[in-house]
Amino acid sequence: MSFMAQWGRLSRAERDAAYNNPAAVTDSPVLNAAREVASSVFRSTNGMHLDLRYGMRERNTWDLFPVANPGAPCIVFIHGGYWQRNAKEQFSNLIAGPHARGWAAALPGYTLAPDASLSEIVGEIRAALDWLGAHGPAHGIDGPVVLSGWSAGGHLTAMCLDHSLVKAGLAISGIFELGPMRDTYLNEKLQLTEQEIVSLSPMRLRPVNKPLAIAYGTAELPPLVSDSRDLHARRAAAHLPGALIPVPGANHFTIVHELRDQDGILTRQLPLLLG
Repeated sequence: MSFMAQWGRLSRAERDAAYNNPAAVTDSPVLNAAREVASSVFRSTNGMHLDLRYGMRERNTWDLFPVANPGAPCIVFIHGGYWQRNAKEQFSNLIAGPHARGWAAALPGYTLAPDASLSEIVGEIRAALDWLGAHGPAHGIDGPVVLSGWSAGGHLTAMCLDHSLVKAGLAISGIFELGPMRDTYLNEKLQLTEQEIVSLSPMRLRPVNKPLAIAYGTAELPPLVSDSRDLHARRAAAHLPGALIPVPGANHFTIVHELRDQDGILTRQLPLLLG
């Protein structure tokens, strides 16, 4: 019996633990701190197009990192934190790998729960993409967009893959079925409605006919592994393009090194998404 098939038999403490990535990775505070320091350095040395406003709320801003060629492909990276913590400024270095390979990059901020519902957060990412399509060329970004994100950002990647600006997606360690989350500590701030669980779970929606690579670490918690494998299987059954990428030995916090590094597995996957 799979882990998720046993969900109804688990205690609340066991359900909470099933999604508690920081508790599962004991050195996550060290990994997070290192990422934040490196992001601050990357941001300060590439600081010409920061905090560009796309909406009215405080976090509705973009950080853009163009390259010399305005027509270069662009990775849009959405940060994680279960939709309720972190900020784009803490993740800038994760696009260093593609940026070093000549890709432009862009990171949107978004309002966190409980100040925004998940429906509102998805709407903000779509509004951010609208803005980038209209104003990116003025900031040197006018190439094909690959939408990517980690954890909650992986979910938002899948939810916004159908946006007209997006050519392909790379979802990293995403959550694609929201139903179990209402039974955990995460829902204290998210307050998911029944309608949101149905309409915002990528596993329950018609798959989008665009390339979507789905990556997960083999050392991740069982729900994140199963969500990635299940979404890929559903898309594959519909003959839709996109690889399933199990990253050997990676946990929820080390998998992103494969995008941060110029020769990382995920960095090398990006050009394949554009054919």
